[in-house]
Amino acid sequence: MDGLESRRPLKVRSAGAAKSTARWLSQRNITPNEISMFSVVFAMLAALALLAWPHADGWSERLLPVVAAICIQGRLLCNLFDGMVAVEGGKHTPSGELFNDIPDRIADPIILIAAGYAVSSCSIAPVLGWSAALLAVLTAYIRTLATSIGAPSDFRGPMAKQHRMALVTGACLLSVVEPLFWAQGRLLLAALVVIVVGCVVTCVARARAAYRYMEQAHD
Repeated sequence: MDGLESRRPLKVRSAGAAKSTARWLSQRNITPNEISMFSVVFAMLAALALLAWPHADGWSERLLPVVAAICIQGRLLCNLFDGMVAVEGGKHTPSGELFNDIPDRIADPIILIAAGYAVSSCSIAPVLGWSAALLAVLTAYIRTLATSIGAPSDFRGPMAKQHRMALVTGACLLSVVEPLFWAQGRLLLAALVVIVVGCVVTCVARARAAYRYMEQAHD
């Protein structure tokens, strides 16, 4: 996994429950790379729940978005514990960087594209889902490119990974009561719009910061 200097700053790492869980995982025959791959499994389960949602009725119509939200959080927990097990647990591997980054580039698009197709009442929703997915990958690409040419790792938002997943999770959970106020899917649609706009802002901010750093470094 990535070193301390390139880790996403997360306050939750200092929480007692997180430390205890990471310690428990470190003592088992589980590698950080395996935890990273499980994040893709959770993303796929979230995507399946989202894709099935438009075709559900009755109790399953309310259950599926909750399942999606839980799986999205499961994906984020994998992202948290793979780094903690690698660094704090001393299980860092030479190939860890690959497993730290590639699963994220798969998990984000899977969830965001599925979210677009989950809003079957709006023909533009799949386009928003694909746009959000591509822009999510672009935010990470700009960060990785900037780091590769000497700039510091930049995890700034306003629409970094944790912000994107928080929006989708919130929209899924609130969709349980959404039909009481308006048509099903509007919250998820709004979340995708915010993600698309926010990712554009994030890409510009990260690219500008990298540009300024490199220009100042060579003055």
